[in-house]
Amino acid sequence: MIKKLFIVCAAFVWTIALVAQNISVVNSSGNTKLYRTLQAAIEGADPNSVIYLPGGGFPIADSVKITKKLTIIGIGHKSKNDNVDGNTTISGNLFFNHGSDGSALIGCYVTGRIHIAQDGPVDDMMVKCCSLGFGIDVSNPNCKGTVISQNYIRDYVNSTIAVHLGGSEATIKNNVIRFGASNSDACCIGGLGSGEISNNILYNSYYYSRAGGPYYGAYTFSNITTAVVRGNILINKPNGSGTMQISGNMCLNEDWGDDPINIEANSWDEVFVNFNSGNADPASDFHFKDEYKQYENQVGIYAGDGFNDNQTAPVPYIVAKKIDEQTDASGKLNIKIRVKAGE
Repeated sequence: MIKKLFIVCAAFVWTIALVAQNISVVNSSGNTKLYRTLQAAIEGADPNSVIYLPGGGFPIADSVKITKKLTIIGIGHKSKNDNVDGNTTISGNLFFNHGSDGSALIGCYVTGRIHIAQDGPVDDMMVKCCSLGFGIDVSNPNCKGTVISQNYIRDYVNSTIAVHLGGSEATIKNNVIRFGASNSDACCIGGLGSGEISNNILYNSYYYSRAGGPYYGAYTFSNITTAVVRGNILINKPNGSGTMQISGNMCLNEDWGDDPINIEANSWDEVFVNFNSGNADPASDFHFKDEYKQYENQVGIYAGDGFNDNQTAPVPYIVAKKIDEQTDASGKLNIKIRVKAGE
């Protein structure tokens, strides 16, 4: 719906234009405060508040630690969307420290790494529908209820483990994880004390040549104490260490675990709509081509809980706006805004 808002005072309208770029923080009572920086929003928010980030870039320093329950929601991170203010980008690392139990991060592009529980356990943390440059690190083995779901975890190399869980209990589901550190200890998922690894696409892309062909010099999994591993698509030959209950996973021309799904094809390009070298990026399309479509509800990111292709949080955003440069003859300023709800 298009609404025309007529405001007599041009100065007041200019204030509104500035406010539209601010960060909104809504507390548990429904009251809203506005902040200009992410650091100020985090520090000023009451526990149990929701921080809404519009499109744009939000730098954050490593000195900022989250020590209360906060939900941070961005507008999404896909390069192609209809939000006129663009994507939500957090530049830097995020630290969810002791006291931030129940926090969540949704719909953001993060250039750094998500650090959880560096100074004590943090329970029930959720990271969803984000694009993460350097993955996730959980530092305390006593953490419980961590959920990492529907994210792109990209192939940037600054650590040895893309998703490191520190011996804690967690669920890692419906993510695209591509990792390529040139380190013999590197892996996609490591240190899971207990929990579930399900319906992910996992690709450890680092390898070096040896006589007879390439050798993958790093693990898909490492130090998994006990976990259910099911419904995943393993882009390269899976390997790893730990005690795992393995069933119903898919490999290319390879059997792995119980009830394996062995896709016989020359390459993954024949299987996916746009394999795109296995990149953890929205430009890739991991829907199955028609000849393999029967597997889409069994394995990979579209099985299980499914995958949000739009990578948007369920919040409204502005898809079109027009503000006249000056008031009309009666001193009114014409503003047109069209809003769409996220999915």
